[in-house]
Amino acid sequence: MADAENPVQGIDFDSPQVRLIGELNDASAVKFIETLAAIPEDQVPLVIEVTTTGGDAELGRRLALDIERARKRSGRRMVFVGKSVCYSAGVTIMSAFPVRDRFLTRDCWLLLHRRQLDKTVKLSGPLHESLPLVEALAAEIRVGTQLETEGFERLIAGSDISMHEILEKTPHNWYLSAEDALKRGLVAAII
Repeated sequence: MADAENPVQGIDFDSPQVRLIGELNDASAVKFIETLAAIPEDQVPLVIEVTTTGGDAELGRRLALDIERARKRSGRRMVFVGKSVCYSAGVTIMSAFPVRDRFLTRDCWLLLHRRQLDKTVKLSGPLHESLPLVEALAAEIRVGTQLETEGFERLIAGSDISMHEILEKTPHNWYLSAEDALKRGLVAAII
């Protein structure tokens, strides 16, 4: 492991083994998972580079899960590098890493926001028939807010950002520069 005073020691940031560049969608997620699975066992820190304007939140959670499982299985140090932009689902991926293994380039911006819902529900007919639709929507909202809270807890662990603050600042969009992310303890260093 890198020592606390030099978190970048022994890391080759110029040769990432896994990359996500662009929107997180089905194709990019499959490519990411396949690349991660094909990395040979080694003790050299594994660099995962992300540049994304966001994408599918559930795929972000899936990639974060795969990273956490790979880290536990291999015992290998894995580090996150956000380059230029790391929005939304990219921040979800970043949350799979402890702060000591998160890095941003000096030009990187993070975008944090709460889960969004854009749905129109039309209720027409007997009340008894409408109730299951309303209950299904309420369940979707409850699960979404639970997943949001769990994701925010992982993201802010080890930082000076409280759950109250993140919930207050993220109903729409909260942009953080690399410098601000470092000052707030979300990342180990700017590279």
